[in-house]
Amino acid sequence: MVGMTGDPRFGPCVMFGLGGVFTKVLNDTVFRVAPFEKSDAFEMMYEIKGHKTLESARGMESVDKDNLAKTLVSVGQIGIENDKIREIDINPVIITADKPIAVDALVLLERN
Repeated sequence: MVGMTGDPRFGPCVMFGLGGVFTKVLNDTVFRVAPFEKSDAFEMMYEIKGHKTLESARGMESVDKDNLAKTLVSVGQIGIENDKIREIDINPVIITADKPIAVDALVLLERN
């Protein structure tokens, strides 16, 4: 799961965590204030309790962490460049070698 919320005090904050049904069950998310670097995105990946699910297991390939890091940085950049966006929620997002795929997404805009 990747998201962004526009905090009145800190500005755009990016969220990362296990998506799908794990979001509510495990409550395993981390946040960073945007903008941040890819190295910060990699730290986010290892700060969640379920970070081992990003590794290869039982014949499944590991998540393309470089692509995931780029996605996290990009979502933060979207929040910086578009101050009318109040919230972004992409859950789940599938990270492939080619590109991230948003299975479900919601973007909330500020009302005038």
